[in-house]
Amino acid sequence: MAGVMFMVLLCFSAGAMLGVRGEDPYLFFTWNVTYGTRSPLGVPQQVILINDQFPGPNINSTSNNNIVINVFNNIDEPFLLTWSGVQQRKNSWQDGVLGTNCPILPGTNFTYHFQVKDQIGSYFYYPTTGMHRAVGGFGGLRINSRLLIPVPYADPEDDYTVVLNDWHTKSHTALQKLLDGGRSLARPDGVLINGKNAKGDGKDEPLFTMKPGKTYKYRICNAGLKNTLNFRIQGHTMKLVEMEGSHVVQNVYESLDVHVGQCFSVLVTSNQAPKDYYMVASTRFNKQVLTAKGIIRYTNGKGPASPELPEAPVGWAWSLNQFRSFRWNLTASAARPNPQGSYHYGSINITRTIKLVNSASREGGKLRYAFNGVSHVNPETPLKIAEYYGIADKVFKYDTIQDSPQADIAHAKIVSQPNVLNLTFRNFVEIIFENHEKSMQSYHLDGYSFFAVAVEPGTWTPEKRKHYNLLDAVSRTTVQVFPKSWAAILLTFDNAGMWNIRSEMWERAYLGQQLYASVLSPARSLRDEYNIPDNTLLCGLVKDLPKPKPYSI
Repeated sequence: MAGVMFMVLLCFSAGAMLGVRGEDPYLFFTWNVTYGTRSPLGVPQQVILINDQFPGPNINSTSNNNIVINVFNNIDEPFLLTWSGVQQRKNSWQDGVLGTNCPILPGTNFTYHFQVKDQIGSYFYYPTTGMHRAVGGFGGLRINSRLLIPVPYADPEDDYTVVLNDWHTKSHTALQKLLDGGRSLARPDGVLINGKNAKGDGKDEPLFTMKPGKTYKYRICNAGLKNTLNFRIQGHTMKLVEMEGSHVVQNVYESLDVHVGQCFSVLVTSNQAPKDYYMVASTRFNKQVLTAKGIIRYTNGKGPASPELPEAPVGWAWSLNQFRSFRWNLTASAARPNPQGSYHYGSINITRTIKLVNSASREGGKLRYAFNGVSHVNPETPLKIAEYYGIADKVFKYDTIQDSPQADIAHAKIVSQPNVLNLTFRNFVEIIFENHEKSMQSYHLDGYSFFAVAVEPGTWTPEKRKHYNLLDAVSRTTVQVFPKSWAAILLTFDNAGMWNIRSEMWERAYLGQQLYASVLSPARSLRDEYNIPDNTLLCGLVKDLPKPKPYSI
């Protein structure tokens, strides 16, 4: 019947329902966020559970699905979740960071509603409030290709999600107190694989099973706080096929350095003797190496895993060389039928270069981290909401940092205030992350994927552009910067909204090493950006203001 919209609801586990109607399919979830007690490292501790699960439930979606998640906050602190890597096209209202959203207050709920438009790939979600990320509330988020779009490998026998974390046994409130008191996070107490660490006493249950002679897909994400984690599987190689939404040239690796916030998809074939094997994750770039293991069991297995674990690489030159081996698969189709390589990013003129230098300060007993001498502070009124209501001037100033900071900015006095860059809609921009510190960094940009065209030792100068990969750099959402090194990314700011650029090292983000890119469409049109949703939580200065006139076509 013309004009009739039908809907079929099918119940799923983990509080999910699938809705099918005349538009793209809907996935419905109800999530109950609570505290609970778990002993991931053998010591009972308070963790954050979603529907009594630690880690939280996996979201299994397909390109263009509409995802509706009703989050009930039943912990005693305000809470928000971000969907790291989901681009939220025209819709920064759903990004779940404190610059776009008021937090969900204890005892209340909020429904996220977003579309995974024109995306595929492996991602994860996590809390952005306080130090909640340190104790749970995270989980895998996958976006499968639509059936009509060819994928550059055969369908795997099964598809597994592996969430890695460096882990502290202290509570999130104790960790927050340390940071607020001017101290940085100590070394973690251990490493977890899907919230566990196998004891190796013969009583461990397998995390995953494999039938002999089959190929499986493993999506590996580092949802930790600070440490790069090297991942490997006893006796098996891994064929890398995708990272953060891009199909890649399918090189084979014995181990992968997964930097904080990054995700990889690999294919693993069960072609070894039928028994148990350990998957191993260990910390990198620290004197003291911490290791976690989890069991993969062959279904016809006849023996325990060998106690001899495969060794991790040493030093960061190895890791840099591994980064250089990653290449975009130019012939594969991603979320759309046209090949990825049909987008020639290397021939677009750069209209603006922004250099971001990270720094740290302990002045006056306070620990703060900054970009270009400014340590971001979240105002009570979220930046995006203040901007939409026309009161931005009462909440923050634009462009308080320079695109080209002074030479000694890494040692300059740090100022704490909101840090918002004004970006011109649809401009093609070069961002340089320059790290003068002796520690690893990892940076993420919400709302976009970017081309990671170079990661190199030393300091950046314009001459270094000669060495950029302008052909097949991987389009991704997170990039690492090695000690005393720099990274260059290129992207078009074509997604209107307010977008967070942050350190993925969570103590750094919590203490100010983040900023926001305000990308306004001059047309104020629904073609470029959605109106503020009716259910948006309001706080701060906008609480009692009348709603502004909506955008129109």
